[in-house]
Amino acid sequence: MKALVLTAYHRLELLDVPIPPVGPEDVLVRVHCCGICGSDVHGLDGSTGRRRPPVIMGHEAAGVIAQVGSAVVGWTVGDRVTFDSTIWCGRCGPCRAGLWNLCDHRRVLGVSCDEYRQDGAFAEYVTVPQHILYHLPDPVSFEQAALVEPLAVAMHAVGQIPVRVGDTAVVVGTGMVGLLAVQVLRQAGCARIWAVDMDSGRLELACQLGAEEGFRPDRVDVAAEIRRRTHGRGADVVLEVVGIPSTVALAVDTVRKGGYISLVGNVSPQVGLPLQSVVTRQIRLQGICASCGEYPACLEMISGGRIRVEPLMSAVAPLEEGPQWFTRLYQRESGLLKVLLRP
Repeated sequence: MKALVLTAYHRLELLDVPIPPVGPEDVLVRVHCCGICGSDVHGLDGSTGRRRPPVIMGHEAAGVIAQVGSAVVGWTVGDRVTFDSTIWCGRCGPCRAGLWNLCDHRRVLGVSCDEYRQDGAFAEYVTVPQHILYHLPDPVSFEQAALVEPLAVAMHAVGQIPVRVGDTAVVVGTGMVGLLAVQVLRQAGCARIWAVDMDSGRLELACQLGAEEGFRPDRVDVAAEIRRRTHGRGADVVLEVVGIPSTVALAVDTVRKGGYISLVGNVSPQVGLPLQSVVTRQIRLQGICASCGEYPACLEMISGGRIRVEPLMSAVAPLEEGPQWFTRLYQRESGLLKVLLRP
């Protein structure tokens, strides 16, 4: 089969590789579409340590079942499916507690690190265990389904904090997950949502998708503007979707006393924390890891038109054009959001 392989840092090659084997409880999926995630782009230069060559990256995908293992139940050849990015064991303590995203034996598609190597979906075929599969509703296209994974992350981030009808919210970072989080917060009943980013184009899109206003921190005092619009209180909830020191500090500055911050971004492994402000204002910090069972709800919301993913699709291209699209994303070309590759 053809696969886009990271053969060395900053080198992607379209190669002929063996079709992955299918175990008794596995299915072989013919990939129709796979999105380029920001983590894949970061993996291009080796800075994350999570994409060590050689590896086939890609975990935001959808396709059709081409083969089922001997012990597979409830799935047949021809089924339209998507799948979780996380492979979990179902037996460890976290899994038994329903925390599949925190599985002690967790593997992520398209990741190669010290602990494991798991090829992903930038290929004609990918093998996944049956328990991470989800049926696609008829109205949902393969392209839409390829965006379920980042939507599930956004939904998990919102679901881990108590959002009430009428709440105010701030989304710091309007990349893919941030733009989806704006829509999820609106569906959750937030009355007012403000977006923060350095990119004016993304702020404009955030407002089209449900944010009331967008702020550039290099042009305005964001915390002061949020306090002015909330009668000095601050926002009820803040989603931090970048993960660098300045944006984490901004999240703390914009949330109200007793408010909640959902920490989604993790670009910087370590950040300073304004501890006195967090403690004396009793701010709740909630770390977010991937998703955990949100796929069915995401598919239903896309199918019903309550979440719009089409405005986030910048391009759909054949797999052989993958290297050039990776380069454009790595260079942070203006206006690019989600690029989908078709094997």
